[in-house]
Amino acid sequence: MSFAPASDGAATVTVADEVAAALDAGRAVVALESTIVTHGMPYPRNLETALGVEDVVRASGAVPATIAVVDGRPRVGLAADELEKLAAGEGVAKASRRDLGALVAAGRSAGTTVAATMFLAHLAGIRIFATGGIGGVHRGAETTFDISADLDELARTPVTVVSAGAKSILDLPRTLEVLETRGVPVIGVGTDEFPAFFSRSSGLPVDHRVESAEELAAVIAAHHALGLPSGILVANPVPEADALDGTEIDAAIDEAVGDAERAGIGRRELTPYLLARIVELSGGRSLTANVALIRNNAALAARTAVALSRGTA
Repeated sequence: MSFAPASDGAATVTVADEVAAALDAGRAVVALESTIVTHGMPYPRNLETALGVEDVVRASGAVPATIAVVDGRPRVGLAADELEKLAAGEGVAKASRRDLGALVAAGRSAGTTVAATMFLAHLAGIRIFATGGIGGVHRGAETTFDISADLDELARTPVTVVSAGAKSILDLPRTLEVLETRGVPVIGVGTDEFPAFFSRSSGLPVDHRVESAEELAAVIAAHHALGLPSGILVANPVPEADALDGTEIDAAIDEAVGDAERAGIGRRELTPYLLARIVELSGGRSLTANVALIRNNAALAARTAVALSRGTA
């Protein structure tokens, strides 16, 4: 199934048959991003994780819709061979919203960031999206102005993003301040504190707390019923068994940030570099935590999507 965005009709978005059928029937669908496949983890761990996350969504009663750009075509829902092509491919781009037109015109393939995934999910009519952590305000942004497009996308695109907070390589207090300014609610699930991605606590409060997927679905339903234009950021802490000690991971992040500064690494190369360096510094434990939190978020998103589709919210 294909359709064209209303803006100009030039670039079509292809929705996989399974995803389209579920949406037409009002069944639960969960969007999944693809930068974890293309830029977040080494091969073949990236492919194993992506397929495993799709399995988690299915086991929780929803249909997974992994989103990417494949040979110049925005895709909502990928076949296993397409996922493998992205996971093993060389020269696959990293696409935020701003990059989509250029990549489509050039016929290139790309993993989609949170911002691009939200945009394409909304075009397809998907209301909930599971990721690892969102981008945000980078450390030192008062001089670099390095602020992720994810924050503006959350402000203008009514898709709920289930995450383990913002990536802990970021300036979390400033990230939450920007979200507040943009009118994006931050909902903690079973927590009063904003999680710090690899660890369960940042010491920073969320805006509101719920205890279950059903309560979260009720918040989403009310948010949309009011016509509020923003998305919702869901803060779902990494499972306790897989969480890293906050002091230890902060030390690794500080070292990785210093390494990046000395190497002159910035902009879109910064986050992949920092995450890879932290894997090295943590002896691989940050990668294990990353996989665990993504699976945990996918399960919560699927249960919430099911509650929304059943009208139990």
